[in-house]
Amino acid sequence: MKAGIVGIRKHVMGKAGGLSPAYQGLLLVAVVLCALSVVTSQHKARKLFIELQKEKEQAQKMDVEWGQLQLEQSTWATPARVEQVAVQKLQMQLPRNGQVQFIKVKPNGGAKPLQ
Repeated sequence: MKAGIVGIRKHVMGKAGGLSPAYQGLLLVAVVLCALSVVTSQHKARKLFIELQKEKEQAQKMDVEWGQLQLEQSTWATPARVEQVAVQKLQMQLPRNGQVQFIKVKPNGGAKPLQ
């Protein structure tokens, strides 16, 4: 059994005790391919990281804009502003006492004005 292993070792190692040129070439190709794949994957990872940072920055800008829009909406919707627009632009006015009617709704769907 030991002789078989020694024979295989001699075949792989060649005459000078090192690897045969065919195996050396194969290993060199394998190492170069591995190195190229590492460089390629690192380049892709860097590109993806840069894209992620840009997207995070865009999301932060959108959050700021959302807050500004909410503030603007609350400013435009204040009761005093709504009343001012109703009076000035729409010529609306508050009803007088005689102009207001209350309606009582019956459970069966009928309605009758109260006096």
